[in-house]
Amino acid sequence: MATESYFDKSLSFKIRKVLRYIKLYGISRTLVKVKGQIHMRAQEGFDGSVWENPACKTKGATGKTVGIIGCGSFAFGVIAYYLAKADKAFLKSAMDTDPARARSLVNHYDGACATTDPSVILDDPDIDLVYIASNHASHGDYAVEALRRGKHVHIEKPHVVTQAQLDALTQAMEDQPGLNVFLGFNRSRSEHFTRLRSQLDRETGPLMINWFVAGHAIDDDHWYFKPEEGGRILGNLCHWSDLTLEMIPPEFRLPCRIVPTSPKGAKSDFVTSLEFADGSLASITFSAKGHIFEGVCEVLNVHKGDLLAELKDFKSLSLTRGHRHKLHKSRYRDHGHQANVLNSYNVTRGIGSGQKASRERILTTAQLFLAIREAHETGKPVTIR
Repeated sequence: MATESYFDKSLSFKIRKVLRYIKLYGISRTLVKVKGQIHMRAQEGFDGSVWENPACKTKGATGKTVGIIGCGSFAFGVIAYYLAKADKAFLKSAMDTDPARARSLVNHYDGACATTDPSVILDDPDIDLVYIASNHASHGDYAVEALRRGKHVHIEKPHVVTQAQLDALTQAMEDQPGLNVFLGFNRSRSEHFTRLRSQLDRETGPLMINWFVAGHAIDDDHWYFKPEEGGRILGNLCHWSDLTLEMIPPEFRLPCRIVPTSPKGAKSDFVTSLEFADGSLASITFSAKGHIFEGVCEVLNVHKGDLLAELKDFKSLSLTRGHRHKLHKSRYRDHGHQANVLNSYNVTRGIGSGQKASRERILTTAQLFLAIREAHETGKPVTIR
C-alpha cells in the first residue's frame, strides 16, 4: 500500500498520529512505523555496489539465509520486523537501488551486507529465500531470476504486472518444481478472514460480496502511476480482488465477467463489478479522496446461504445466522502480515504446517487483476476464462 511521509506535518498532528496508531496496532508496531519514516529519509550510503556491515553481531550465524530485494518502508516495517521477531539472525543481505536505504535496513536488523546489485543476493549460495519488495514492475523479473538460481521466493503484491511476466513466472515454476513460491497477499491469513472463510464454507449457493475501501490519496507524480508499474489497480486493488477470489470455491472462479465503472481518466477511484460462474456477484469500490487519518479503511459485507457477515478494518467480524449473532473483536488490527511473512520463512525451514501458493492461485489472481486493469483502461467489460 502506498504510504505517506509525515515529516512535514505539525507536531500536534504527529502526536495524534502516534497515539492513534498505538490504539490500532500497539506500541511495538507503531514504533517500527515511526522508525520506518526515519529509514525512508536515510542519507548515509556507501561507495561501490557492496557494503559489509562491520557492526554485525551474527555475521557467521548459520541461520542468515534470507535476502531482501527492495528496502522501502514495507520491507523495513513489516517483512524484516516480523522475521526479526522469529529469528534475530535471519538477514544475510539486503539490496536497494538507494544505497542509504539498503544500509539503513541492514544496520537496523543486524544484516551482514548491503548492496545495490541484485546479483549479490541472487548468486549467494548461503541465501535460500528471497523476499521481493521492490517497485512493482520488477517483482516478476526478480522472482524468475531467483527461481532460476535455485532460491525460494516470497513476492510482494503484485507478483506480476504483465501477461509476459506471468508466463515467465509460471515457466520458471515448472522448471524448478522443488522450489516454493509465496505471495504477499497477507489479508487472507488474518485471523478474522480465516474465521469468515470457515463460516462461508458451511453454507451453499452463490455469494453476494461488497467491498468498500478508502485508501490514501497520492499525488499524480507518485511512482505508482508510472505506466510500467500498473497503477493503483495492480498496486492496491489487487488485495481485494484476491480476497474476493478466496471466498469463491475454486471450481466457480472462472469464467469471471468484469464490469468497470470509473470517471474518465481516473487514477484512484474505481468501482469494479464481478460475476462468477456460479452466479456469485462482487462489487469492489476503491476510493482515494483525501487523507485517511487511521490508514486504509475497509469494510466487507457478505451474504451466503443463511450467513450475513461484516468484516470491518480487520479488527471486528460480525456473523449472523437467523436469530444467532456473534461479534468477534480483536484488540488491534490484524491484516495477516505476521502470519504471511513467517509462513514463507517457516515452510522453507520445515517448521509448522504452512503452505506455498498454489499454481492455480498464482495464475488466477494475476489473470483477474490484469483483466480488471484492462477493463478500467478500456472502459469495457472483460471476461476471463
